[in-house]
Amino acid sequence: MRELLQLNHYFVRYKWHFLSGILFVAISNLFAIFPAQVIRYAIDFVQDTLAVYPAFDTPAFSESYQDVLSYAVLLFSGLVIVLSILKGFFMYLMRQTIIVMSRYIEFDLKNDIFDKYQRLSMAFYKRNNTGDLMNRISEDVSRVRMYVGPAIMYTINLIVLFVMVIATMLSVNPTLTLYVLTPLPILSILIYWVSREINQRSEVVQAKLSDLSSFVQEAFSGIRVIKAYNRLPEREHEFTEECNTYKETNLDLVKINALFLPAMILLIGLSTILTIYIGGQLTIEGKVSPGNIAEFVIYVNMLTWPVASVGWVTSLVQRAAASQRRINEFLNAEEEIQNPSQADLNVQGAISFKNVSFTYPDSGVKALQNVSFDVKPGESLAIIGHTGSGKSTIANLICRLYDPTAGSIYVDGQDLKTLNLDHYRSSIGYVPQEVFLFSESINNNIAFSTSIANHNTTAVHQAAENAWVKHNIQSFPKGFDTKVGERGITLSGGQKQRISIARAIIKQPQILIFDDCLSAVDTETEERILNNLQDLMESKTTVIVSHRVSSVKHCDHIIVLGDGQIIEEGRHDDLIKKEGVYFDIHEQQQLESLKSLD
Repeated sequence: MRELLQLNHYFVRYKWHFLSGILFVAISNLFAIFPAQVIRYAIDFVQDTLAVYPAFDTPAFSESYQDVLSYAVLLFSGLVIVLSILKGFFMYLMRQTIIVMSRYIEFDLKNDIFDKYQRLSMAFYKRNNTGDLMNRISEDVSRVRMYVGPAIMYTINLIVLFVMVIATMLSVNPTLTLYVLTPLPILSILIYWVSREINQRSEVVQAKLSDLSSFVQEAFSGIRVIKAYNRLPEREHEFTEECNTYKETNLDLVKINALFLPAMILLIGLSTILTIYIGGQLTIEGKVSPGNIAEFVIYVNMLTWPVASVGWVTSLVQRAAASQRRINEFLNAEEEIQNPSQADLNVQGAISFKNVSFTYPDSGVKALQNVSFDVKPGESLAIIGHTGSGKSTIANLICRLYDPTAGSIYVDGQDLKTLNLDHYRSSIGYVPQEVFLFSESINNNIAFSTSIANHNTTAVHQAAENAWVKHNIQSFPKGFDTKVGERGITLSGGQKQRISIARAIIKQPQILIFDDCLSAVDTETEERILNNLQDLMESKTTVIVSHRVSSVKHCDHIIVLGDGQIIEEGRHDDLIKKEGVYFDIHEQQQLESLKSLD
């Protein structure tokens, strides 16, 4: 239960729903007890009336007697119906408060988890797969909702009903009450054992469900690769194995629940038998009336569902505890990248790396070692090197998707870790190496980086033209309203890259970062895009990460990376004259270009 204590602040938030629900539970149970007492009075009244009937057995009295008896029975029956209606009305109010509260808490919890997800660093997403993240915000939250709703409601109902019923039974006859409640200690032991087993098996079920969700998510995301390599039968077999494992773990849990309910009904049936047998003996002795036996039988049956629901509620609580434990792992996860300031920030674009080193926290790969460079506002910096040299890592560090493990990064003379992160990132236009487009229209994808207030069609079209993709978009039947599909699956690689560029430049950011974003376009298209971007780049700090010399030769400063270190730096012409690594890359690419023309 300690895992579920984290939900207490939600109960405080909706305390009036909670307290009102408890009140309605008490009132509904009060109206549930009254009918049993009315039935007791009715049976005793009929018995007493029948007992005196022979003493006044005359035709005139007989007719009057039958009228009075019929009227009394109808009166008692009508009273039972009215009390049942009142009970139902307050049960409706009970559900309208406690169950509605659970939906509010579910809403808040999902939003809190999603908000936490967005604030966690990139390292977190490398450690956890998408299927598991989705499962915790959907399936796990749904199970927690069953705890804060039905489980809480039935638990309160059970406690209130037990207190009221047992107090009433004790007031009638303590001896009969003791015999009726004899099976409860056995019930307590059974509940303890079931709770322990359910808890252990629920955790296994949830873990297997996450594995299954991850498998399915990965299969659908990589469906093109699966089809291309004709691995459909193998993946189907693997999915069947995953489903079988999940099925077996669920069956282990179901077996416990299946054993519990029959045992519960047996114990309740035993209480009913004891009520009739012991109650009959006490009636013969004159200590209770026949109406009391009927009253006790009703009380025992009233306790049947609440007591039987203990197993179900226990299952809900244990599953919720297992789910909340998984949720708490993420809610309590440390935010490695935090926003330290809320002060307004006007970014000019000066970037300085001072002896920056970086090691990826999970893999332990040393991406950068003692890297230092300076970029003045409005200048362009090019980063070139072979695959794995650390080019994209520098782009990630400038965006503060990671913090350096050693050294410092300064923006406009201030340590990047001290700046208002929201304002700083709003000043950046970032085109990542792995382009991601949302399953929306091209228009919405390009306008994604702007606020709704600043969104306009003219700006979208101009950004598309500057990225040299407008003519492609206009050739589509629906133009800018074309849906790109999941992750932009309906577009070519080059089209996705150019739409991503348009998304970066539409908001006119002070810092532009292009992370190898022209790899999927030909050299002619690349030249057109770079020419279109020249005017935009004049007054902005631009960082271009590329493996092509043609993409970076116009930049004010070029650094060449090798094994995470700067091995050469300077302008294009100066580096060509040195005839070093940059020169070799240039010559090799020139040769490849000539071969492609042949």
